[in-house]
Amino acid sequence: MNFRVGHGYDVHRYAAGRKLILGGVDIPFGKGLSGHSDADVVVHAIMDSLLGAAAMGDIGQHFPDTDEKYRGADSLKLLEHVADLLRLNGYEISNIDATIVAQAPKLRPYINAMRKNIAVAMKTDTSAVSVKATTEERLGFTGHLEGVAAHCVSLIYKANRE
Repeated sequence: MNFRVGHGYDVHRYAAGRKLILGGVDIPFGKGLSGHSDADVVVHAIMDSLLGAAAMGDIGQHFPDTDEKYRGADSLKLLEHVADLLRLNGYEISNIDATIVAQAPKLRPYINAMRKNIAVAMKTDTSAVSVKATTEERLGFTGHLEGVAAHCVSLIYKANRE
């Protein structure tokens, strides 16, 4: 098997009047994230990680914010498309490991729902999806409640399909 590793990173600033969607979960909070789509920063990092591992560009190339059809898009639907695209090109997803960086809100109660949503979108088992959350101890833009960041590392492989 041909293993490939990808890394993804995304960041969105907080915005009033928007829902906070992380990992496809609508999290009660006083503000959401600014973006052309639903601004699901963790799913965006996952997509960039998977696309990077396959050397297939990034989400800006596949889902440009200049295209109105992606305005308000459900990022889990976009992730489903990315996973399908990888499979069409002979790749399978081994696992992903995502970290959300946010001072607030506390995300632990939502992690399992995020993992399940992401696994369903990628058509994989929940055991292949790790989502963690951390703060930056009130340092930097996430620590000052200006926004949320996410990192993701993924492992994919090209299976021999003989």
